[in-house]
Amino acid sequence: MTGDRGKPLSLRPKVRQILETAICVRDVARAAQFYDRVFGFTDLVRDERMVVYDAGSATVLLLFKRGATLVDLVLAGGTIPYHDGAGPAHFCFAIATETLPGWENHLEAQGVAIEARMRWEPGGTSIYFRDPDDHLIELGMPGISRTF
Repeated sequence: MTGDRGKPLSLRPKVRQILETAICVRDVARAAQFYDRVFGFTDLVRDERMVVYDAGSATVLLLFKRGATLVDLVLAGGTIPYHDGAGPAHFCFAIATETLPGWENHLEAQGVAIEARMRWEPGGTSIYFRDPDDHLIELGMPGISRTF
């Protein structure tokens, strides 16, 4: 049996999950104020170049200053290759179904406009809003896909 890329499935290692999501922001302090206020994540690292948040369930959200990661970063343990991003990105945080009204109230209290709502065929709902860099943030509950 082969996969969609022709490599035998028995030889292809499996991915466990996405561990990190990285977005590039114009102003790290401004972006961090938004994520602190809206989500209250715990910092793992915070400096003028980046903020690394514990986003729950063994996942990490990284805010990188746009253009500040265009060269390799050599550290004692090895090298992190250069990377960057431009334009609005999209990512989704998983929420429990019963917390949706609380999230809607919290976002309104924080002055964050819900841009759209989606009721997915499997039965879940998503709401969408933007951060100060125009990144599209989704809060999705079980039933938005076959995997969640």
